Amino acid sequence: MITFLSKFFIKDYQNTAEQRVRQAYGMLCGAVGIGLNIFLFCVKFFAGQLSGSIAITADAFNNLSDAGSSIITLVGFKMAGQKPDSDHPFGHGRIEYISGLLVSVVILLMGFELLKSSVEKILHPEAIDANPLIMGILLLSICIKLYMFLYNRGISKKIDSAAMMATAKDSISDSVSTVAVLLTTLLAYLTGIQADGWCGVLVALFVLWTGYGAMQDTISPLLGQPPEPEFVKRIEEIVMEYQGQGVLGIHDLVVHNYGPGRVMISVHVEVPSVGDILKLHDMIDLIEHRLSSELGCSAVIHMDPICLDDELTNQIKAKVAGIVKQMEGNVSFHDFRIVHGPTHTNLIFDVVVPFDYPMSDNEVVTYLDEKVKQIDENYFTVIEVDKAYA
Repeated sequence: MITFLSKFFIKDYQNTAEQRVRQAYGMLCGAVGIGLNIFLFCVKFFAGQLSGSIAITADAFNNLSDAGSSIITLVGFKMAGQKPDSDHPFGHGRIEYISGLLVSVVILLMGFELLKSSVEKILHPEAIDANPLIMGILLLSICIKLYMFLYNRGISKKIDSAAMMATAKDSISDSVSTVAVLLTTLLAYLTGIQADGWCGVLVALFVLWTGYGAMQDTISPLLGQPPEPEFVKRIEEIVMEYQGQGVLGIHDLVVHNYGPGRVMISVHVEVPSVGDILKLHDMIDLIEHRLSSELGCSAVIHMDPICLDDELTNQIKAKVAGIVKQMEGNVSFHDFRIVHGPTHTNLIFDVVVPFDYPMSDNEVVTYLDEKVKQIDENYFTVIEVDKAYA
């Protein structure tokens, strides 16, 4: 149904990289979700009142909360699509993550309410009425929720949306919940065993687990998670395509994500120190343009001149490389240069260590300085410790 509706209501619906198309998909899925969840609430509330089942009634109100979640998703996509302004120069894309976080909170609240109602049902059990009509309603609900899970997950992957994935997780948790309710109702119908309350507890725990997972998925991009490895790899591939035109290497890549379609990157690109500065600058401009057009981001590149024709510098650099290679973990260095003085020689370079490296930054500097002095006691180090941001 979503695919059918998108062809009529979303112009250029296949161009999901376009912000306008992403916004339209999010709002369409939100509107469909509102309608389906309100329908499920009505039929399941009727079934719950008819049967006297707390699990069915709680499941009905869970669908009502899902309608509220769909409203949050719809409004979130609408607000996230607003253009940048003076107060928000990087746009409003992170509102989409906030809407996903609110959906997660709603899931958790419903999980706690369902857990509370289920415990009360265990303490004060009541017989539930089961008949084919009620079970048919529950089967219909399961099918609808599975469909909602599939289209929300599909659209989430298509437009790369954490908010849509949170909605998809909510739908699959509802489907599992209703399956459990159906089995409990069927058990009561066939054997007379009343396990309504215990079923509600299991369902509540599953809902809470789903809400926690969805919250993690939306909090991470809000706090600033590392970029996807595929995105980093593509940046490196584009830059290194110009290796024959002057690019020697790449380091200090930082990716700032301000929401879908609002990505800014900065990177240092190594170039020969003896190259034609105008030609090198023109090449850097071209790389920035390609990164922007092909990856949909804003790119800023800093040129780092590298001395290639000084034999002493290359010899000392090779020795430092050997020291760094012996260090534990994924450690690297760059921007290496030497400055000669009348009494000593400064070795200046940056070293990149992981965030979870067992040594502190000061310990890393001290370690490298001691190792370098073993090469020559007149070598002094000037070291800047960087972190691997990508």
